[in-house]
Amino acid sequence: MNKALFKANLKGNWLIAVIIMSVMYMYLAVMISMFDPESIEGLREMIKMLPKELVSAMGFEDLGTSLTTYLGNMYYNFIAIMFPMIYVIIASNRLVAKHVDSGSMAYLLSTPNSRLKIVATQAIYLISSVASIFLFLILAGIGTSHAMFPGELDTQGFILLNLVTLLAFLAISGIGFFFSCIFDDTKYALGFGAGVPIAFFVLNMLANAGDNISWVRFFTIFTLINPAEILAGSAFTPIAMLILLSIAALAYAGGIIVFNRRSLPL
Repeated sequence: MNKALFKANLKGNWLIAVIIMSVMYMYLAVMISMFDPESIEGLREMIKMLPKELVSAMGFEDLGTSLTTYLGNMYYNFIAIMFPMIYVIIASNRLVAKHVDSGSMAYLLSTPNSRLKIVATQAIYLISSVASIFLFLILAGIGTSHAMFPGELDTQGFILLNLVTLLAFLAISGIGFFFSCIFDDTKYALGFGAGVPIAFFVLNMLANAGDNISWVRFFTIFTLINPAEILAGSAFTPIAMLILLSIAALAYAGGIIVFNRRSLPL
């Protein structure tokens, strides 16, 4: 890994990461503050006033009875997917394709560092930055929950839920990184790098919206983030984690190999 390049990536992307984490925490803190075991039925009645298809698409059908299941269904079915996806789309494009498109990759390759070392540094930065977002979310979620509702949060289940979501975004970031490595033009890298995650997101919402189109869940990895199954200790959870980890590993490895071997317009 090239430390100077890693620091440059951090300097160029820290602001968007901080904004994403701040917005995610704001929503998380508000949802935690809204939890009240004694009035959860009132919240259910309020949600029933919304269109049924919208409630189903956003995964708000079952609020659960505990703080952990409430957060799992209210936060990790939508907010915890949408905002990290924005960061991943932006960061993955900036790390490789933007350098090639702007010509700055020629400068990076003119240094004593090998092409493999440069692209591996970019991959390490993207992986570590995505992991940092969810590490912050875990610590902030546990701290805020214990401050507002001591003893109500299933800490182990909450950490597992975040771990599965993290693996999903390592897979998504790997896909974005792969497209960033194979295209010279940022419009194509961004088009595919954003198009695939957004398609996954839309398909996941469609799969939740109605039984007649639930079959589309087989075409999106976001269906592997199933808070109810994860918090219930489902046997499918470790399988889902393995699938997500495999997709991430293949995508990152594929991007590195392709970038290391292909001709660049330098």
